[in-house]
Amino acid sequence: MKITDVRFTAISGVPLKKPFWNSIIRTTSRDSARVEIYTNEGAVGMAPVKEGSRPFIETSIKAKLLGEDPLRTERLWQKMYMGGTRKPVAKGEYIGAMSAVDNALWDLKGKILIQPVWKLLGGAQERVWAYAAGGYYEEGKGLRELCQEMEGFVKHGFRAVKMKVGWPGVSLREDAERVKAVREAIGPDVELMVDANNAWYANTAIRFGRMIEPYSPYWFEEPVRADDLKGGAKIAAALDVPVASGENEYTHWGFRDLIESGAAEIIQADPSICGGISQWIKIAALASAYHLPMSPHGDASIGSTCTAAVENGLITENYLTAFLDESVEPVEFRDGYIYMTERPGLGIVWNESLIQHHKA
Repeated sequence: MKITDVRFTAISGVPLKKPFWNSIIRTTSRDSARVEIYTNEGAVGMAPVKEGSRPFIETSIKAKLLGEDPLRTERLWQKMYMGGTRKPVAKGEYIGAMSAVDNALWDLKGKILIQPVWKLLGGAQERVWAYAAGGYYEEGKGLRELCQEMEGFVKHGFRAVKMKVGWPGVSLREDAERVKAVREAIGPDVELMVDANNAWYANTAIRFGRMIEPYSPYWFEEPVRADDLKGGAKIAAALDVPVASGENEYTHWGFRDLIESGAAEIIQADPSICGGISQWIKIAALASAYHLPMSPHGDASIGSTCTAAVENGLITENYLTAFLDESVEPVEFRDGYIYMTERPGLGIVWNESLIQHHKA
């Protein structure tokens, strides 16, 4: 079997009626895209991809994959990374493009072997704990509306929810009041994650962390910039709340430095950014050696595949509102857990009618 084509399908963006933002990024529209890998025997692998990956995929990456055996995922990863046509880059958009292609190759491998990828990778868990991510800032969204959103996640069945903090448009005290209000709304038995999206310097993050510790946050996510390993380690040492980080880190070499620095106690490698499933599994093995749990950032279908594969898979991120991708069917979720599918590959069911209608 040989790879015969690599295609990029963009799905035009839909403007949001109400933009939302975290501490650093304002989101005004929702769009999606897909990478597709074709073979001479009819099998096709697919995975979600970001629009910015298109020039990398349609040129250098495609050229490196044509004619190759799709089952040799490690060889293909190394060929994309080194390849002979460019210098290797350890971080950034090219690695993100590679990630999507690697994920599509795993989808293809699972379909060829007629097995779900979570089983091919280890099959440690048949179901994975999931949290609902939201709590973004919006115009006219006060404490009441924020609490209603979080209560809605709980009513949907989630036993863990995540909210944003760190926007400079509010004070530390006001942000701490938001955390307090959510905790009171959801009660003591639902876990509450707090995500700052790289908002602060370490001293400010420690100050804020101490302000919210009485409300029992499950973790404090990305309190400082991704490259501030010393700052992250300082926060982890100062607070009882675990520091979660890694969504903006790349490859197992980058995660080696993150883990060894002590800057993160919950590892959030994103399989659609960090180098793909091939790298995520290596990162999970590295984290396991340090007795650290994995909680992948991003897409629930790929995230649950990774979490279910390993013994140190902790919890998977899930979007009901903010970054909900309507081009794919939702994962099977009930009573706080994502239940793993027996469908071959990544198990993603694509909304083909929507994709064809909004194809860009």
